[in-house]
Amino acid sequence: MTRNKWLIAGSGILISIIFLGFAFRNLHPEQVLANIGQADGLLLLVSAAWYFAAVAVITLRWQFLLNTSRHIPLRRLIPLVCIGYAGNNIYPFRSGEVLRIVLLQRNHGVPLVRGTTTVLIERVFDGLVMLTFVIVSLLLSEVPSPEVHTVAMVAAPIFLTALAIFFVLAARPNLLRQINSAVRQRMPERAQKITSGLVEDIINGLDGLRSPADLAGAVVSSYVTWALEASVYWIVSMAFNLGTGYPTMLLVVGVVNLAGLIPASPGQFGVFETFASVVLVAGGVPQVLALAFALSVHMVIWLPVTLVGLAFLLQQGLNLSAIARAQQLEQNAAG
Repeated sequence: MTRNKWLIAGSGILISIIFLGFAFRNLHPEQVLANIGQADGLLLLVSAAWYFAAVAVITLRWQFLLNTSRHIPLRRLIPLVCIGYAGNNIYPFRSGEVLRIVLLQRNHGVPLVRGTTTVLIERVFDGLVMLTFVIVSLLLSEVPSPEVHTVAMVAAPIFLTALAIFFVLAARPNLLRQINSAVRQRMPERAQKITSGLVEDIINGLDGLRSPADLAGAVVSSYVTWALEASVYWIVSMAFNLGTGYPTMLLVVGVVNLAGLIPASPGQFGVFETFASVVLVAGGVPQVLALAFALSVHMVIWLPVTLVGLAFLLQQGLNLSAIARAQQLEQNAAG
C-alpha cells in the first residue's frame, strides 16, 4: 500500500479504537464476557446458519441487477458475494467489493465498469432500506435516542440524492452521453475513446433499473434480505433474553448499517458495537447486556461468512493476498 493508504487505514483503526472505548465506558470487560458466556449457544449457532439465508437473497438481488447484461446462476454468484464479504471484513478500502467485480469479469465476462455500477446501485438500495427500517421501527417502538436521529438525518440526503441520480440516468441514458460529449471535446483522442466506453458500460450497468421486472425483484429482495438479517439479530437477542421485539432489531440493523458511513476499520468494529448498544440502551436494555449482545451478533454476521468467503477464494485459485492486491488486479483487468 502507498503511504496515503496506510494513513487512511490507520485512521480507520484509530476511529474503531475510539468507538470501542466509548462502547466499554463505565464497564468492566469481565462483566461483558460473563454475559456472553451465559447466552444460549444453540441459538447463536442457529443465528449463524440462518444468516446465510440473507446472503442467498442478497445474491439474488445482484442477479436481478445483472440480468440485462448476463444471466448468471445463483450458484455461480454466491461464491463471489461471500468473497466480497470476506474481503470487506478483513481488509480496508472495500477490497472485497473490488475483488468480486474483478472475478465477475474473469469468470463471466461482465465489464468492470458495468459490474461496478451494479454494486453501487446495491449500496444505494441498502441505504434506502436502512432509512425505511429506522423510520418504521421508530414508529413501532419507543426508542428516544438523539444518536439515532442524527444518523438518519446525515444519511438520508446522501442515499436519496444518489438514488435520484441513478434513476434519472437510467430513465434518460442519453443525458450521460450528452454530458460526456460536452466534456470529452477537451480531452486527447485516446481519452475520448476510453471515456466513451466507460459511459456505455455505466449505461448498460443501469439497465436493471430500466427493466420493471428486474427493478421490482431488486427492490423486493433488498427488503427481504435485510429483514432476514434483522431476524438473525432477533434470534441472538433471544439467546440473551433481551426481551426486545423484532421492530427494535430492525432499528438496530438500520442504525448500525447507516453508521457504516463512518470510515472505521474493516468490519466496522467499534462503530457497530457503539451504535447497537446506544439503540438498545435507549430501549431499556442494561448497558453491559447491550454490549454483550452487540459483540456476539457482530461475530455471528462476521466470522462464518468470512471463513466461507476465504474458502471460496481458495476454490477460485487465489489466496489471501488477492484481497490485498484487489486494486492491482482491477487495474490489470482494466488494462
